[in-house]
Amino acid sequence: MFAERLRSVVAYGPQLDGEGGAPLTCLALVDSLNVADLEACARLANGWTKHGLAIPLILPAQEFGRSLDAFPLEYGEILRAHAHVFGDDPFKSATIARDDLRRACETQIKSHLLHLREGFIESGGRPAAIADLVTASAPAFAALLRAVARLSGHVPQGRDPAARAGAHAAGLPEGIVTDILSLERPSPISTRDAARLFAPYLDVVEQLARVVDGWRT
Repeated sequence: MFAERLRSVVAYGPQLDGEGGAPLTCLALVDSLNVADLEACARLANGWTKHGLAIPLILPAQEFGRSLDAFPLEYGEILRAHAHVFGDDPFKSATIARDDLRRACETQIKSHLLHLREGFIESGGRPAAIADLVTASAPAFAALLRAVARLSGHVPQGRDPAARAGAHAAGLPEGIVTDILSLERPSPISTRDAARLFAPYLDVVEQLARVVDGWRT
């Protein structure tokens, strides 16, 4: 489809962290990207999904180079765990500025905090709805902790160790962090127990927001 216009292909995401059931995600950089290219990719979408492939992130190489500062969290996560598949490795010389990362962390953490507060109000106090809110937000919380780990300069391999490193850097209590991280995967935790996590979970996110707000890079 892209032939000589294809510059790089990089695999990334949960599967590279050992989660075999997750779709394989990849980033493809090309010289140019037009509507005809998108139409051709759209015709392949069902086939990709059937073979366990997520819809790839396809970007013009120049656009990628100019967006590292705009998406430091997203590209930082790819940088943390990726595998070079084809062409040049776009992350070999890519750098994410610490100031850009800190600002993005602050924005996302405070957005997460607002989401939890609004979601709790919308739940009407129903335990099942609160449990759904806590469970659904767990992956985003884990991603925020991995971003804080990158901000601290210590990012161990693996999604869970990286998230725990971020929690440690922010001084978060280990118990509630462990409980929330466990919700990223199917868990035997009851609805009532998940709902009871909300108050300490909110406290932890508020603490994380204060820490990142005062972070000095």
